[in-house]
Amino acid sequence: MMAGLGGDDPRADGGPARHIPVLLHEVIAALQPGPGMTIVDGTFGAGGYTRAILHSGASVLAIDRDPNAVHAGQALVTASGGRLTLVQDRFSRLDEIAGESAADGVVLDVGVSSMQLDEAERGFSFRQDGPLDMRMDGSGVTAAEVVNSMRPGDLARIFGLLGEERHAGRVARMIERRRKERPFLRTKDLADAIEALLGRRPGDPIHPATRSFQGLRIFVNNELGELARALFAAELALKPGGRLAVVTFHSLEDRIVKRFLAARSASAGGSRHMPETVPGPGTFRALTKGVVQPSDQEIEANPRARSAKLRAAVRTEAPAAAEDLSALGLPAVALSPGTQRR
Repeated sequence: MMAGLGGDDPRADGGPARHIPVLLHEVIAALQPGPGMTIVDGTFGAGGYTRAILHSGASVLAIDRDPNAVHAGQALVTASGGRLTLVQDRFSRLDEIAGESAADGVVLDVGVSSMQLDEAERGFSFRQDGPLDMRMDGSGVTAAEVVNSMRPGDLARIFGLLGEERHAGRVARMIERRRKERPFLRTKDLADAIEALLGRRPGDPIHPATRSFQGLRIFVNNELGELARALFAAELALKPGGRLAVVTFHSLEDRIVKRFLAARSASAGGSRHMPETVPGPGTFRALTKGVVQPSDQEIEANPRARSAKLRAAVRTEAPAAAEDLSALGLPAVALSPGTQRR
């Protein structure tokens, strides 16, 4: 254990933790990191999982598409004594960054981070006024461009399929009417317009704009496509016996992970989702029966954990199978035309 990263204090020399990592103990139990091992943290964020992995004695290759997160993590890189490498990139490329069959473990904490939500200028949150942006890495189309230029039917699919908004059509038609007068450029403007349309009961804990904002964010950042590619990349990067742990917060994300692991754990002939891509023994063996969810105590201490689900598996010696995004059930609007693809 190195100087500056001793004990269990998440604030150790890497600076104050800006959020509480969800299902931390369960993720570490699934990964089983230790000295001499290399773990890929594909979603560095505020470094919660990385700190815990470093405490185990393992080395970490951490990735984050957000340049702000990479900049904020430099103190932890310095404190790690050479055991942490932090790269700004997309986790869908983790196999290229790590090198195939080089990782003892991969952890992915999917979705927007709490520190992104807390920074009004990033435009992720309807609770704070900021530019209607939502881009995690500053590339591709902004949420404002999507809202002000896409056809109402396409907007409705984004809100309905990716945000699971029941009133997606109404929201899309309202946006079409209003943007003819003036465009939506600020988060509060859009959130207030949705609230005025849908109404809000006194004491309702869920803001009426929550699901529409979620759908926009997922679309702008191609989050489901990135997750799907990251799972295939982890399959390539993990050594036999290496472990994969994925924490999701949304039913669409969890469904993709579930389908991937079910198919890759299948026997000869694959599964009904990937009937042709696993010709022999599966490439993963499940470590968890179904999903692992946070305890009541964790939810009370960290409400963000409420919807979290963990799935974990161990890599077998079987060769990686073909990548097939279509078999993972991604909604047709999941791939944003403004995001980069490899």
